[in-house]
Parts: sequence; C-alpha cells; structure tokens
Amino acid sequence: MARSKYPVLLLLLPLLALSLIFLLFSFHGPSPSDPSAILHPYQPIYKPETSFVASLERFLLAHKSGPPKPRDDTVLTTPTQSQLTHLDDLVFQSDSHRLYADPYYPLSLPIRVYVYDMPSKFTYDLLWLFRNSYKETFNLTSNGSPVHRLIEQHSIDYWLWADLIAPESERLLKSVVRVHRQEEADLFYIPFFTTISFFLLEKQQCKALYREVVKWVTDQPAWNRSQGHDHILPVHHPWSFKSVRRLMKDAIWLLPDMDSTGNWSIFHSISFLSPKFTKIITQLKLVLTVVYSTIRYKPGQVYLEKDLILPYVANVDFCDARCISETRTKRTTLLFFRGRLKRNAGGKIRSQLVAELNGADGVAIEEGTAGETGKAAAQNGMRKSVFCLSPAGDTPSSARLFDAIVSGCIPVIVSDELELPFEGILDYRKIALFISSSDAVRPGWLVTYLRNISHAQIEELRQNLAKYSRHFLYSSPAQPLGPEDLVWRMMAGKLVNIKLHTRRSQRVVKESRSICTCECKRANSTTTGHLQLEKVFMVDFTKYTCALHTYNGFDSSLPNLYVVAKGCLTKQKQDHMICIN
Repeated sequence: MARSKYPVLLLLLPLLALSLIFLLFSFHGPSPSDPSAILHPYQPIYKPETSFVASLERFLLAHKSGPPKPRDDTVLTTPTQSQLTHLDDLVFQSDSHRLYADPYYPLSLPIRVYVYDMPSKFTYDLLWLFRNSYKETFNLTSNGSPVHRLIEQHSIDYWLWADLIAPESERLLKSVVRVHRQEEADLFYIPFFTTISFFLLEKQQCKALYREVVKWVTDQPAWNRSQGHDHILPVHHPWSFKSVRRLMKDAIWLLPDMDSTGNWSIFHSISFLSPKFTKIITQLKLVLTVVYSTIRYKPGQVYLEKDLILPYVANVDFCDARCISETRTKRTTLLFFRGRLKRNAGGKIRSQLVAELNGADGVAIEEGTAGETGKAAAQNGMRKSVFCLSPAGDTPSSARLFDAIVSGCIPVIVSDELELPFEGILDYRKIALFISSSDAVRPGWLVTYLRNISHAQIEELRQNLAKYSRHFLYSSPAQPLGPEDLVWRMMAGKLVNIKLHTRRSQRVVKESRSICTCECKRANSTTTGHLQLEKVFMVDFTKYTCALHTYNGFDSSLPNLYVVAKGCLTKQKQDHMICIN
C-alpha cells in the first residue's frame, strides 16, 4: 500500500515545484499597484535624446529613404458629398460601438489620433532645410535673436510628430495611439512646421506655402465634417501662420501663451489719433486703447477652452535631482536674470525691473548674448542662484521660465497675463513664486520679500522642482509624464467638448445666430460674469463709419485701426462690435 503512493508523490513533486516558481514570479513582478511600474514601465534601450539637433539628425537618417507607410486613407483631392456622408456614417458606427462597449468612453485613454500623411514639402523638406542650414547660417531676427535657436525653442511640432509616427514597438506613451482610419480617430494631427517655414523661407514663399497647407487640409473629408474642431495645429511661435490663421481658427492650436482674455497684442498710445477723433472720444467719455494690425492673436482665434499651452523647449542642460543636491551649497546668488533687458508691449516691465534691481545686494542682472557662450553663461548663472527672475517678454511667456525650472532655480514670475502649460494637471504654486508687476517694481520690495522666505520653504520648492522638471523635457523617445505625454492627457480633458462643438456645427442652421451680441469679461478673469454695457455700437472698417453714431471721424491714416473700450472686441463678417462700459 505504501509503495503504491510513491508514483503519486513523484508526480506531485514537480507540480508543486512549478507552482512555487509561478508564485515567486507573481509576487516579485511589477503590478498595476506598484507606483514604480507605472512611472517606469520599462527602461528604454538607449538614453532618451533631449537635444533637438541630435534627435532630428537621427530622425532624418532613419527616414532618409522615406518612412514606412501603413495603409492610409488621406484624401488627395477635393472630397465629394458622398465621401463626407460615408465618413460621417463610419464615425457614427465607431462612436456607437465605443459608447456601448467601453464604460469610460469618451473619457478613456488612450486618445486615438490620426496623423495626416502630408506631402514632403510640408514636413520632411522643412526639417531637412533646418538641418542643412543649421551650421552655415547666422541669420538674426530684428531683435537680434538667432533664428535657429528660436526654431529649437518652438520645436514642439517636431517632438510630437516624431513620437506619433514612431513604430509602436519603440513608443513609451500609453496616453495616445496612432490610428490609420479616419473614422477611428478622436483627433487629427496636422504635421506642418509653421515656425521653420516662417523663419527660413522668403516672405512670399512662406505665405504661398501657408495657403497650400490650408487648401490641402481643408479639402480633407474629416476637416469638412467637423469644420476643424477636432484638428490639432501647432502654431507655437506667435508670429507664424498669421496670414491664414482666420481660415483655421476653429482648430485646436498648440501655443506658447495667450493672455487671460485670449488675445495678446502690441498696444500703442492714444496720442497717435487725430485731435478731431480724440475730441469725440472725450465727448463720449470713453477710455480707449488703439490696437494696430500687429495683433498676434485676433479676437475669437485663441482661448483656453479650445487651445492648449505648451512649454518652450529648454535652452540649457537638464539639472536632475542629483545635480540640484550637488549645487545646493553653490547657490550663493539670491536672484538671477540674464536676457534681453528691453522688450516691447508687456515686456516693458523688464526695463523697470532692471532700474529697480540693478546693483542690489545678491542680485545679478545681465544682458543676454547669443550662441553657446550665452547658453553657458545663463546655465552657470542659474545653477549658482536660489531664485531666477522670469518677467514677461514681447509676449506674456518667456523661454527663461522653463530654463529656470530644468536648472533647479526657483522661478520668480512677474507676468500678470501669463497662462501656463498643463495647468489642469500641474500646480505651479508649488515650484514658483508669482509676483504682481505693481509689487515687483516697488523700491526694495522684491529683494526684501525673497530674503524673508524661509529655508524650509525654499527646500520644499526645490524638491518639487526636482519632481516637476521631467514634465518640461521633450525627448526621443517621448517619456511618460514628459510634455508630449501631458499634451494628450490635457487633450483627453477637452475631448467631450470637442465632440460637442463638432456635432453642434453639423446641425446648427447657418446664420441662425445672426443677431450681434457682445459678451464682455474682465481681463485675467476665470469667472463667467459679464460686464454691464451702457453703449454698444458697430463699426464698418471698410467704410470707417459708426453704424449707431453719426460721427464719421476715423483717421484715414490708420487703415487697420481697432477700437477697444474696457471690454471685448468680436468680429462678424466685415463688422466689428465694440463694447462700451
């Protein structure tokens, strides 16, 4: 009887051994509840490349013979009505399936993105143009900035596109997936390099290319179906794409900044007006600001609900947690700033800050210089400083903010109209100090304020900087929780509203909202309250007449004049509505 048990035991022992091995691997393997497994799904084969030039070189060499092209349904000719109807039916079927099959739809990740397969003149040719002219050219902008460095700072279009079209086996991001059928897409990405074309092409050549891009994109069935509400367009330099923006204003723009009303403009003094017009203004008791055609974003083109703010690409090397720890005792400068000391528009605060801070104990203010020497000086200064001043430039934002963040230098932000990247996810109060312009220029106020910040608060800000800096490092391959990843996480939050506007645009009767209204809100406001209006009048700028006033007094020497009176400015057809408070 005992002997008969031996064969059974011999069979059971191997099974028990295999079970133990399986259990050991189950306990030691990464699990969804393990935070490290979520933050670091696996280590990439090679170190991520954060240099735009180096990454671009490798990218172009890999795609020299042309990228591997999966089956694509991009339309190359003007679509017919039957094509639009067919696409709409397919989208309905796809959305219906996801609605009933996925309990989290439409809030679920990953976002499905269709990347247009555009002609090379819009994509690869522009990247090669940058690559081939990078070392040879010494072009400068009108304010002395090197053109190629500006392109690098605004190269978000490259980093996003390079990740989207990479083979899925080489990608790390789980927040977005590329699809090759338009009916499966949540969003559509337009891979056009607006900044490279603006800076490296002749003016008329650039404008012609812009028109071609608009024609090509707006001929696509997907654009016609949604009127562009679900299309993503990188317009990260505020001067780029200006001549055709109005034709794609409903698309989702990827921007460097905007003020809180959605418009950042170069303002000019009312003294430029004729005496006759100034007299009328006095009679009407209006407080007016004159805005020339130098407006960067016209009313209705950009706003936070539609568009997305992306960080500049840092111009200095990354100072990681170890670097921050090693430089702690070397940070002997209280406040550091290096950059252009004179700027236009809101950037005029810089000259006021220089006048106030120059020569103060513990403060280093330096005029910026271009090239590697300037980069090294800025990087060295930031790594030796506790705080880094980040005032407004020609626009509310400045690349200097992101240079400070990746350098472990606590930003001191003096820009009242600044909008920040990914603010629905990141809390900038934990890594930066926000100072109003009026406080910053008060004699002695800023230095005293910084000196009174406790050591414990400084250490807390530094620790948070060490954690947050990864969110501002573009890289190849794109890293989880890097800026490319946060783009799609922010887009996920916009998706329901995008679908709402897409479907609404398909069924609302044309001209059904023909009555002109003007909803004004206070600048820098996050509330929905509107101003009470005392007077409203229409201005036809083609005739320079006021529709609700008898005065015909616009100065003919100012053909691109806009009038804004303590409120907003909206555009309908050829008319502009003016809100008078």
